[in-house]
Amino acid sequence: MVLNSKSVSHSQTWTFFEGRWHEGNVPIMGPRTHGLWLGSTVFDGARAFEGVAPDLDRHCVRVNQSAVYFGLKPIVDLDTWLGLAREGIARFPANAELYIRPMYWPQNGVGGGVLFDPETTDWCLCIYEAPIPKPVGSAITLSPFRRPTAECAPVGAKAACLYPNNSRALIEAASRGFQNCLMLDMLGNVAEFGNSNVFMAKDGVVYTPVPNGTFLNGITRQRVIGLLRGEGVCVIEATLRYADFVAADEIFSTGNFAKVTPVIRIDERQLAPGPFYARARRLYWEFAHDVRLAA
Repeated sequence: MVLNSKSVSHSQTWTFFEGRWHEGNVPIMGPRTHGLWLGSTVFDGARAFEGVAPDLDRHCVRVNQSAVYFGLKPIVDLDTWLGLAREGIARFPANAELYIRPMYWPQNGVGGGVLFDPETTDWCLCIYEAPIPKPVGSAITLSPFRRPTAECAPVGAKAACLYPNNSRALIEAASRGFQNCLMLDMLGNVAEFGNSNVFMAKDGVVYTPVPNGTFLNGITRQRVIGLLRGEGVCVIEATLRYADFVAADEIFSTGNFAKVTPVIRIDERQLAPGPFYARARRLYWEFAHDVRLAA
């Protein structure tokens, strides 16, 4: 029996796989591939602005670190990742807003299939058009779902198997009319948003959850902390509860896909995009512009 399949359109995409560039949404994992079947994929993501990708090197280093943490073999060195990224970026218009995604996965499993064979590690580099979302602001709430600990998930890697839990958190929040949600760790402390890191400000001080092994210390998060501190802003990494965010003067997110975006409502309380959000976004865009000028 042949089932009807729904056609999905994708933005302009180029993927380097098995020694050459492929255009379009090229299938690179069959149903027997361990990465597709059991989600044993690690990846990273970088942004490109006008042909230059700020912090691309740090994202490529992190995907290799994720591979090691996960038990895969990081078989692509940094110079190769960067060289291929430059090749791929050049295939798009100069002003294209791009997402750059290096990936590793195992092809085969052993011992019944669940245990993957690191000797079969494969990889690709996918680059596609992805406009940066406008910073219109989001309404947030508290998710009933929590971030795992290292004892029950590979939280030290940017691993695909972690994201279904975040997805169900976002789906549950959307069912209640919210665009995002704060997720707690197993001790009840705020960890992050469903898809990005979180910051808040109170009484002239910026706070963000201290990395405690339940969420990734994001590259854009680190960059924004450094930029704010470089301008004399007091940024404290602390253990924070949901009540701290309910009482915050402002809340904003950092992440590689949307960069720096404001929160305009938490539960039923309205918030305005605040001065620390505005400064963080301005500083990040100035940093990215400086990178472009230096390239």
